[in-house]
Amino acid sequence: MDIRRLTLLPEPMKKAVQDWMDPVADSLIRAGLRPNGITTLSIIVLLASGIAFGLGALRLGAFLLLFSGVFDILDGKVARRGNMSTKFGAFYDSTMDRAGDAAIFAGLGVYFIHTPGQRLPVLGLGLCFAALCGAFLVSYARARAEGLGLDCKVGFAQRAERIVFLGVPTMIWGAGRHGWLLLGILFVLTGVNFVTVVQRIVHVYRTTASAEPLAAAPPPRLSPLLDPVAKGS
Repeated sequence: MDIRRLTLLPEPMKKAVQDWMDPVADSLIRAGLRPNGITTLSIIVLLASGIAFGLGALRLGAFLLLFSGVFDILDGKVARRGNMSTKFGAFYDSTMDRAGDAAIFAGLGVYFIHTPGQRLPVLGLGLCFAALCGAFLVSYARARAEGLGLDCKVGFAQRAERIVFLGVPTMIWGAGRHGWLLLGILFVLTGVNFVTVVQRIVHVYRTTASAEPLAAAPPPRLSPLLDPVAKGS
């Protein structure tokens, strides 16, 4: 089994969602909406989600987080299907995704510290930092690999998986009694983030190891008496 190909969400499920979004993307293209505009809407929704989390409205924050995933899919689809892909658009989308991650985990950290009844608020804050660091490393690993000309769309918890894993249970059950459910979600999410980083390191290592031949060893150095160049011949 190739650990690089393991994911939280089955590929058929993700493909079904992608296919369902195709006519929506086509409608947005006909309406004249640009991919960067959709990305901007996505970050606005993510910022609102982070604020909702910080204010203790976990179910609303989770709903907005899941809703932002729709924009996250559509901006890329509109760019590709409408032939509007640009380097700036890819840069802007990736940068705004990282800003959204920061807003989400900052809001959850504020929730743990300021919401009464939390059994382990400091642990919750620490897990928010750890999950955020893991999410940033997952993104950086892919960006660095693609900067080297390598495809790196592998991993157990890519962005869609992280959104679903955090958003769905939180929208249904909130934080759980004394915050235990949310603590558990963040603990698992932190773990799968770092597993994903390892998967991407393994993927890049195997890809480069198979593509790069071993450097030839330099020829042995001859003594001046035997080296024609050294003798001036």
